[in-house]
Amino acid sequence: MFPLSLASEGSCQIGGNLATNAGGINVIKFGNARNLCLGIEAVLADGTIYNGLGSLIKDNTGYDLKNLLIGSEGTLGIITAATLKTFPLPDETVVSMLKVQNPTDAIILLRELEKTLGDQLQAFELISQKGLEFLKRGGFKFKQPFTEVGDWMVLVEVAGSKSIRLKSIFENALYELMNTNIINDAIIAESDLQAKALWYIRESMPEANRLIGAICSSDISVPVSNIPKFICTASKGVKKLSSHLQVNCFGHLGDGNIHFNVFPPFNRDKKEFWSLREDVTNLIHEIAVKMDGSFSAEHGVGRLKVNDLQKYGDYGKLTIMRAVKGALDPNYILNPGVLLTDY
Repeated sequence: MFPLSLASEGSCQIGGNLATNAGGINVIKFGNARNLCLGIEAVLADGTIYNGLGSLIKDNTGYDLKNLLIGSEGTLGIITAATLKTFPLPDETVVSMLKVQNPTDAIILLRELEKTLGDQLQAFELISQKGLEFLKRGGFKFKQPFTEVGDWMVLVEVAGSKSIRLKSIFENALYELMNTNIINDAIIAESDLQAKALWYIRESMPEANRLIGAICSSDISVPVSNIPKFICTASKGVKKLSSHLQVNCFGHLGDGNIHFNVFPPFNRDKKEFWSLREDVTNLIHEIAVKMDGSFSAEHGVGRLKVNDLQKYGDYGKLTIMRAVKGALDPNYILNPGVLLTDY
């Protein structure tokens, strides 16, 4: 299998995934697109072909040009071919929805499962009850995971070999965590159909958000331990800007990447609150950066966030980026306006 898995599956392409260093739900185990690529071929602005389609794991022969081009968002060259890593299909996959009291308990749950399961932990996604409310309002057909509704839940997927009795190890770990009240309730899928139904809840979130209509859709990351503090601080900050606004916070808790999206009240047009959009965006990005985080975790900078990169980017980093851009694309013909605006 090629383990890159994200919402745009089926329409996105390998070149775009590498150009943006795409992430997704399996980053906790396999890393971003950069981690899944051994070599690339690319065409530079002057027509030079960089032939780096090797499959070596170790190659210390100068600058790491592959990883320079990956994530450059088409501003340094056009990726035309790639050598990708694939992995054996797991013998056993277990999908579970776990109810927790709050994001702090979700972090404790993550650390305990990492101790017990190691790299068998493949996905760890935070979901709020607000997200389920959005799904209902969007007309999505899904089964409420728990009879007794709670504010927070985590979708967990573990995968590995049957020989280690993975499901049994996982169930025993959950039993211990329930005894210590880290988990309030748990559902373990007993079939592929049930597993797909649980994943449908998480995978439908972006479309539900689109239907409701966000004022601000963010893609921040902070150190995993800072996620509860970020959610609390950002939520309070949004309410100070307007008590009418609501937040749907969800995402890749296992790697510190949270999608903190802000919406108008139900049955109100987002245009009524459009004047707050810049303030909300700045608030979220400021809090993330102050917590040693990033304003763009997996969606890149593009044209939308170029001013944020100028505002929050390290001076040394920006200097090097401009120098590299000027050297590889002196006429600035590749994706103008992306990443850097001052050329």
